[in-house]
Amino acid sequence: MKEIISLAPGRTCLFGDHQDYLGLPVIACAINRNIKLTAVQNDTAVFRLNMDDINEVRVIDIHATFSELAPRDYFASSLRVLRRQGCIPTVGYDITIKGDIPINSGTSSSSALLLAWINFLITAFGVDAEVTPEFIAKIGYASEVLEHGEPGGMMDHYSIGVGNIVHINTKDPFSYTVIGTELKGLITGVSGVPKETIGLIGELKGNALIAIDIIKQNFTDFDLNTSEIEDLDKYHNYLPDRLIPYFEAAIKNYHYTKEALKEFEKPTPDLKKIGALMNQHHAVLRDLLKITVPKIDAMINAALKAGAYGAKIVGSGGGGSIVVLAEPGNEAPVVAAILAAGAIEAYTVTVDPGVRILENSKILKN
Repeated sequence: MKEIISLAPGRTCLFGDHQDYLGLPVIACAINRNIKLTAVQNDTAVFRLNMDDINEVRVIDIHATFSELAPRDYFASSLRVLRRQGCIPTVGYDITIKGDIPINSGTSSSSALLLAWINFLITAFGVDAEVTPEFIAKIGYASEVLEHGEPGGMMDHYSIGVGNIVHINTKDPFSYTVIGTELKGLITGVSGVPKETIGLIGELKGNALIAIDIIKQNFTDFDLNTSEIEDLDKYHNYLPDRLIPYFEAAIKNYHYTKEALKEFEKPTPDLKKIGALMNQHHAVLRDLLKITVPKIDAMINAALKAGAYGAKIVGSGGGGSIVVLAEPGNEAPVVAAILAAGAIEAYTVTVDPGVRILENSKILKN
């Protein structure tokens, strides 16, 4: 009988929050907090999923086709997507899911679970395509966003699927580039305030798109992907006051992401400069998009006072986590300061190579 162990990391967004759904680039990395899915073949026709961390059990008939989807049922939507790719379950598995990625905290525990599940299904039952990290990421994006009609982007799926530090060009034609495999001094701080995802992303995306459309009506040659921060002033008078922050945020965050990419492309990136750009990026998220909460701000202020080069909120906002870049070797006092500011967790992280099947997956004797 088969045992398959599928591992998928969390991710942190370094630059580009609230950018991928606008077709703008993102710099993100997988981090070494993981979801581990251990599947042992059984003699039934069901997947029995034991989610120990949340004390839930899910039983899924392997023949289920899910003509209708319950909201956010990614187990079902991924099975539906994979069937279209020739992945047809033929036997059941007893599955145990455990992880150390904080839930609902902005480090993508749900997408990590989804990609661990997808990679298990592909490994167990095959697929009519070449299996690459990019293919797994595409299936994840289709399963989570497209099948459910959700407003999110593809940053989570590609940063987890491809792993490492990745620059993701979300504009059609889509492309990505691995720009690093290591970033010393990284810290995650977890606020304990549950983030809001679907509603917040939908509102911010909608307002940004309205603002961009108004500018396009007045400047027929306007292209967001070639916009420059120096051009902001000429556009302000064409927007109602309530939409200016969303448009300004898009332009500024895009600028900081481009500047950060220049550093990552150097043989030895300047961590202090990357940290300063993180601070500028966070200021936009805090002051223009207003996605922070008091505890997040307190954690960031404490990290910077303790000597961190930079810090920012991660993900959709309204709570969740922060990512901090500290001087390598000086992480401990920064972690202590974040905890003292009210974080429920704070710890150093390293860059992870991405979703994978562990080598100790094996054939078990009856």
